[in-house]
Amino acid sequence: MSDLAAVDTRAIEALFFVSDEPLTASVLAQVLEVDRRTAERLCDRLARDLEERGSGLVLRNVAGGWRLFTHPDTAPVVEQFVLSSRQARLTKAALETLSIVAYKQPVTRHQVSAIRGVNSDGVLRALVDRGLVEEAGREEAPGRPVLFGTTPGFLERLGLPSLASLPSLAPLLGAELEDGASDGRAPEAPRDASDEDEDEDAGDATGPSGDRPA
Repeated sequence: MSDLAAVDTRAIEALFFVSDEPLTASVLAQVLEVDRRTAERLCDRLARDLEERGSGLVLRNVAGGWRLFTHPDTAPVVEQFVLSSRQARLTKAALETLSIVAYKQPVTRHQVSAIRGVNSDGVLRALVDRGLVEEAGREEAPGRPVLFGTTPGFLERLGLPSLASLPSLAPLLGAELEDGASDGRAPEAPRDASDEDEDEDAGDATGPSGDRPA
């Protein structure tokens, strides 16, 4: 079948509900036996339907596919539930390391440690285990060190369609420099010790709007 009106959006909504990763238009088209364009239009229609009926879920195009997320307006109650369930979150060390990899990728282990001023091997291993960072080849340098980059799972958890959607660092860096100049603070010295909490990080990074994968 190829007629858009002949396809019940309940079917495609059910597919998103049972999937633990974004579904591409090609996959949806194959399962629903429609062409890719019809699959894309069905996703658009379901996204509108969810919004119009005031659903607690939203459908977004992230990491090359479509996925259900909790609505940003439900963030307070969802966050309260997650915290009450004692779900582990990323530590400060893990967030720092993940940010460096995201903005500087591909980047070596040594480069990450140099930027942070502390050994980051353990944190990188933990982020790889969590599926947020992965090996992205080797640098053409003596010893051919491993390069690291973010995974599609990183984009998925932040609700971003691509790395180009990452917020610009310029405004943040400008504000930090202004704050330091106004109070006369000198730049913070690099830390010498390894992170004590490097293996305590875990995984549900939320998106920029406070939404979470359903």
